[in-house]
Order: sequence, then structure tokens, then C-alpha cells
Amino acid sequence: MHLTAYLGLLFALLACLFLAGYAALAAWKDQDHGLVILERGFLLPAFLVLVSSGLLTAALLAKDFSFLYIYEHVDRVLSPFYTVSAFWAGREGSLLFWSLAMMVLGAIFAQTPGYRSLAGRTKVFYWLFFLTVQAFFLLLLTCWSNPFIEVVPAPADGQGLNPLLQNPGMIFHPPLLFLGYAGFAIPACVALAAAIASEPGSWIKICRNINLLSWVFLTAGIVLGGWWSYMELGWGGYWAWDPVENASLIPWFSATAFLHTAHIEVRRGALARTNVLLMALTFLLCVFGTYLVRSGVIESLHAFGEGGVGSPLMLFMLGGLGISVLAVLAGDRPVYRALSDMWSRQGLLLVASWFFLALGLVVAMATMWPVISKLWSATSVGLGPEFYNRVCVPLLSLLVLLFCLCPWLDWKVGLREKRGLIATGAVFVLSLAGFALAGVTKPVALFSAAAAVTAMASCVLLFALLPQLRRSRHSFGAYGVHLAVAVMALGIAFSGPYKVEQEAALSPGQSLDLSGYTVTFLGTEQERTSALSLVRASLRVTRDGKEVGVLLPERRLYRNFPQPFAEAAVLPGLGDEIYATLLGFNDETNVSIKISVNPLVNWVWIGGTLLCLAPLLLLRRKGEA
Repeated sequence: MHLTAYLGLLFALLACLFLAGYAALAAWKDQDHGLVILERGFLLPAFLVLVSSGLLTAALLAKDFSFLYIYEHVDRVLSPFYTVSAFWAGREGSLLFWSLAMMVLGAIFAQTPGYRSLAGRTKVFYWLFFLTVQAFFLLLLTCWSNPFIEVVPAPADGQGLNPLLQNPGMIFHPPLLFLGYAGFAIPACVALAAAIASEPGSWIKICRNINLLSWVFLTAGIVLGGWWSYMELGWGGYWAWDPVENASLIPWFSATAFLHTAHIEVRRGALARTNVLLMALTFLLCVFGTYLVRSGVIESLHAFGEGGVGSPLMLFMLGGLGISVLAVLAGDRPVYRALSDMWSRQGLLLVASWFFLALGLVVAMATMWPVISKLWSATSVGLGPEFYNRVCVPLLSLLVLLFCLCPWLDWKVGLREKRGLIATGAVFVLSLAGFALAGVTKPVALFSAAAAVTAMASCVLLFALLPQLRRSRHSFGAYGVHLAVAVMALGIAFSGPYKVEQEAALSPGQSLDLSGYTVTFLGTEQERTSALSLVRASLRVTRDGKEVGVLLPERRLYRNFPQPFAEAAVLPGLGDEIYATLLGFNDETNVSIKISVNPLVNWVWIGGTLLCLAPLLLLRRKGEA
């Protein structure tokens, strides 16, 4: 089985190289009559990767420890759900999943009306780029990250899955990210092909659905990753600006900027070259995210160590960037159309795009700062969360305020609806005053909260004052996304700056008071299974003498892992959420706990869910223009 699965990847690599060479020859001769060979030939490597992936899945379910990859990530007591999720738990499996996702999505895209509407020359260049990308990933899998290495003799048991990954969020978080990464490969290749073939503009409409779905997958993966961090790491937060968190956020900023500039091109026929470069950059930043996580260049809690893939990934990114620039320059020079004044809807859309790109650049530079600082210092210098919060949070708050203003401007110049703009301004002033009177004194939190409330009010006012919007599904989708961002911004404005937490050592019957809540330690209980042993603390939470609920945080010791892991417990609410972590315990049943009161934190998850669902209303249906 090991050799069969590996040969599947090897022959898929050879097939992709052959087809890419054929596409290059056809592009050189400016011929497209061989497209049927490319379109049908691609099904062979897709099938081979699918077979190899199926063999790995079957070996995982059978817990065949003769596979080194399975030995390193699975043991006999691991549940079936987490056994399957071990597919993408390691470097080799995650790269295989990414390759598989690109193959499947590429095969689906080739059957769509959008692909069939492309000119023959554009299709040839698309296959040249797409097959080259596939060949690169298969080269990684067959040379540096082979998931099918055999262990002889086969061990009786495996090392087990990292306990931090044994969480429902990690079943879905990595696949969603990889689906987003893989999805962006298709429009990036189409954009470059259209630029070389001098077919600008049309590719944006053709790739609209795959772009939106890729953005949704990436967004969902990021939001779910934040929830996993909040629930599993036990520190009471959802975003620490960890390099692995930033790895997926950086291409998200680029992709979001592209969605705004693409709208300008569709409406005005401007920014054609900019959009090609932005789309290519988005995919390359997805690869950059993989480089951060899998090259060992940056230390992180849940990054992979150096596995030989760092240099190939870096060369691929540099080569891809060079090819992208050349592809844009090689195409026919587009007809430029002047943009309207900045104080127009398209002007503010462009400003918002620059904000997103600036945020992406800041996060990327700060993440790589330990590496960059070595150029002039013997020791690397890292930048902590306070730097990101000081720089990025104000910029994000200004973006939310742009959401309030942009919809009320006309597309070219002037106001779309004066009453709405005046009402929106009044809401902002009243929100500032109201939050200030309520005791919100931190400037950034005050501004962010007022901007978030104003953005939500602006969305409501738009549909109240402009009846035509209520008849448009796409309007509900677009403004639903902005509403979701505003809801998240409100949660972020309070859940971080106004979180209150306290650590205490308690004996049974003792209490601590925190932010109006009384937490009483009732006792502990122990539990043991074949996979782990745990101690669970029972904490009763009351407020003004009324019981709010009981928290049951745990301290777990997993089989094969000597260090203990915390399992946090929460009492959710739309206002305050009470969060508890069991830090330690002793034989006398005394415990050390950390209690946090996180205001409005669930608004982050509510807004994040809406942010993933609203774009589905923007998908083009068959027959729509």
C-alpha cells in the first residue's frame, strides 16, 4: 500500500509535468486545438491524487502504524473523528490535502460554463499555470514531505495526536483554510492567463463564484481557528497575533482588497492590471502562509518544524511573483479609465482596499521581524501583541467607519441619500457620547464601539431609505458582510480591552469575587479512560445572590503526553461570558484557577458566522449577468 500510494503521487507529478509541457508548446505555437488533451489529461493526475489520499485515509482508519505519518499522529485509543482529522494534522498530510483540494476544485471548474466561455488561448495558458502549480505541490510530496514512508518493523502503537488538536474546531479549521488556499489558485491562474492572452475583465466575472467561495472558506477557517484558540488554549483570548494565526490572515487581507477593487473594475473597467496582480499576490500569500507554518523559519505554538520544504516554497514564491509581473507586462496595455473623485463610492472602495493591503503588509513585516532583525542584530527581535494592537486595531476601526460613509455616496460623485448620511453622522455622535457616559474611557475601544454601532445602524437605514435594495439579493449579501464585520468589531472593542481576570488558590467552599460575580469552589472529581485521566473542578457562579451556572474546567493528562493540558469551561452570554481555567490542584483537593469575565465576546462568533454566510447571497446563479 505504501508503494502504491507513493507511485500514485509520482505518476501524478509526471503527468502534470507532461501536460504542462504540452500546454507550454501549444502556447508557444499559439494553438488551442489540443485543449481536449489538457482537459481530459488532467483527470489522470486528479484521479491518482484522489486514490493516494483514499489509501492514506484507509490506513488511518485501520491505524496501520507501518506508515511513519500515522505512527507520528495516531494511537490505538484515538477516536475515529480525530483519527480522520490526523490526515491534515501534520506537514505531509496537510500538503497532500491542499493538493487534493486543488485537484478536485480544478476538475469542477473545468466543467463550469465560466471556464467554457474562456477563449481558447486563455485556456491554454490557464492549464500551463495551473498544472505547474500542481506539479510543484506534487514535487514537495514526493521529495520532501512524503506521507507514505514505511516503518519496518511496524510499531504496535503510535505516538498519538497532539492533545491541542483533539478539539472539534480542529476537525474543520485546517480543511477550511486549505480549501480557501486551494480555491484561490484557480482565479490566480485564470487572471494571469487572461492577462497574457489579452482577455482582461471577463475573468473577474467568470471567477466570481470561486473567488467568493474561497474567501468564505478562508474566513470560516480563520474564525474557527480563533474559536479553537479561545476554547482550547485556556488563556481566555481568541487572537494572540501568533505567526500561525497571521499566516492565514495575511492572504485574507489581500483577498478582501481584491474583492473591492474587482467591483471597481466590473463597474468602471479600471484597475485591470492591479486586479491581476492582486489575485496572483493573494495565492502567493497563501503559499507564504504555508511557508511560515511549515518551514521552521518562525517559532510558534502550533507551527511545524523544518522539514526541507522552506527553500522550495521560497523559490516558488519568488518565481511566481516574477512570472506574475511579467505576465501583466506581456499582455496588451489595457485602456485606462479615470477613477472618480475620492469622495465617491468607488473612491472610498479604493481607499478601503489600500487599508487592507497596508494591514497585510504590517502583519507580514511584524511576523517576519525576528528574521528581518537578524540582518543587523545577533539576536532576533520579536514583536508582541501590543505592537499589533497599537497599529492594526485603529486601522481596522477606521475601516469600519468607512463602511458607515461609503454606501451614502454616489458611485461617481456626490451623495446618494443625504438623509441617510446625516442620520448616520448623528448615530456616530450619539454612540460616542453614550459609550463615554457608560464608562468606556479607552480611546480606541470607544471609537471602535461607536463606529461598529454606526455601521450597524447605517445598514438598517440603507434598506429603510432605499427600497430598491430590499429587492436585491446581492444587496442583502454585500451589506450583510459589512453588518457582520460591525458586529465582530463591537465584540472586539469590549472583549479585549475590558476583559477582567483573576487567579486564585481555593479550598472547597471558598469563593472569589470578580466584576460583580461570586465564584465558589465546590470540589473536584477524577475520571480515567484508556485515552486520558482528568481532574474536573466544580465552580458555582452567582450574581446578586442568584445562580448563573456551574463551571467545570478540567486538567487533563493524555496517554503518551507527559505534560498536562487545560480544558476551559464557559458560561456563555450575549453580555458577559464567564471563562474558567483549572491551572493546578493538589492531593488536598485545593485548586488553582483563573477566572475571566469577557464582555461581548460571543458577538465575535455571531458576527463571524454571519460573515461566512452572507457572501453566499452574492454567488451568481446560472443565467445571471
